[in-house]
Amino acid sequence: MTQVIPWSEFEAEYAKNFPTEMGAPAKSFRMALGALIIKEKLGISDRETVEQIRENPYLQYFIGQSIYSNELPFDPSLLVHFRQRISPNLINKVNERMVEKMRSLAPTKPEKKKRIRTAEMSHSIAVN
Repeated sequence: MTQVIPWSEFEAEYAKNFPTEMGAPAKSFRMALGALIIKEKLGISDRETVEQIRENPYLQYFIGQSIYSNELPFDPSLLVHFRQRISPNLINKVNERMVEKMRSLAPTKPEKKKRIRTAEMSHSIAVN
């Protein structure tokens, strides 16, 4: 899934939600959307999501961290802000691009498999 989501393509659109002069630097689009995907797939709370990410190097990689860290990647309260900043329209755009990318990676025409009915298979096994 990491290779299918065009993270950088939507980073600029996500960054429009932040003032450039004030506050701490924003978390990346990959971290925000990745954390929300993890939360929904696992069906867990905001706090549990951040704990799962802290404990799992694969989840850390999924949200864009390049090295493992035993520290919390962000405060659980940020998931509220992630949900507010990532609009349904942006989610739909990401989904459309993922579908396009998956179609481009899929084989053009799958080979047809010959189906053998169970009765025919039983007969041929019994004959041999």
